[in-house]
Amino acid sequence: MITLYTAATPNGHKISIALEELGLPYQLHVLDLSAGEQKRPEFLALCPNGRIPAIVDHEANDFAVFESGAILIYLAEKTGQLMPTDASGRSRVMQWLMFQMGGIGPMMGQANVFFRYFPEKIPAAIDRYQGECRRLFGVLDAHLAKHEYLAGDYSIADIANWAWVRTHRWSGVSLDGLDHLKRWRDAIRDRPAVQRGIEQPPSKVDLTRDGDAGAARFAQDARKMVETGQSKET
Repeated sequence: MITLYTAATPNGHKISIALEELGLPYQLHVLDLSAGEQKRPEFLALCPNGRIPAIVDHEANDFAVFESGAILIYLAEKTGQLMPTDASGRSRVMQWLMFQMGGIGPMMGQANVFFRYFPEKIPAAIDRYQGECRRLFGVLDAHLAKHEYLAGDYSIADIANWAWVRTHRWSGVSLDGLDHLKRWRDAIRDRPAVQRGIEQPPSKVDLTRDGDAGAARFAQDARKMVETGQSKET
C-alpha cells in the first residue's frame, strides 16, 4: 500500500494518474494548501521542501519519496512499467521527464502566478512566461509530429507533461496551430486510468477552462498564498 499526500494540482495528478495506470493500491491524504498543511512539521518530515506531492511506500519500510519526477521514476522502477529498462530507452524517457520538470512545469507555474495570482499585473512578466510556455509547446508539437508518444511507448514522460499541458488555458496559453500536441493531449485524456487519476482528488475548479465562480475563488486563494510567500504550483 502507498499513501499519496497530494492536492488537485498538475504535480499531484501526475502521481495519481501513474498509480492508476500501474494498478497500485494507494490511499489519498489530501492536503489543504490554502491552510498551509504542506508546511506542517509532520509533512515536512516526509517532504523537506513543503510542497506536494509525496508518497510513503508501506511495503518498503515506510519509505518516503518527494518531488513528483522522483516519485514517477520510483514507481516506474518499482513496477518495471511505464519506463524501459534498457539504457537508451530509459534515457529517452528521462530526457522528456526532465523537459517537463525543468521547463513546462516551472514556466507554466510562473505564467499562472503573473497571469492569475499576482496582485499587480505586470505585462512584461506575463508575456515572458506565456511566450516561453508557447515555445515549449511548440517543441512538444514538433516532436509529436513524428512520434505517437514522447519517448517510444506511453510512459511517465507523457504523464508528467500531459498533467501540465492539459491546463494550458489556466496559464493563458493557446494550443491553436499545434495539432500534433492536441492529438496527443486528447489521446491521453481518453485513457480510463488518466480519467480516474485526475479525480484523485477532484479539483474545485476545472483548470482546463475559464470563467466560472470556482475559478475566481481558486485564484483568490492562490493570490493570498502568493502574498504570504507560500508555495503554489498552479
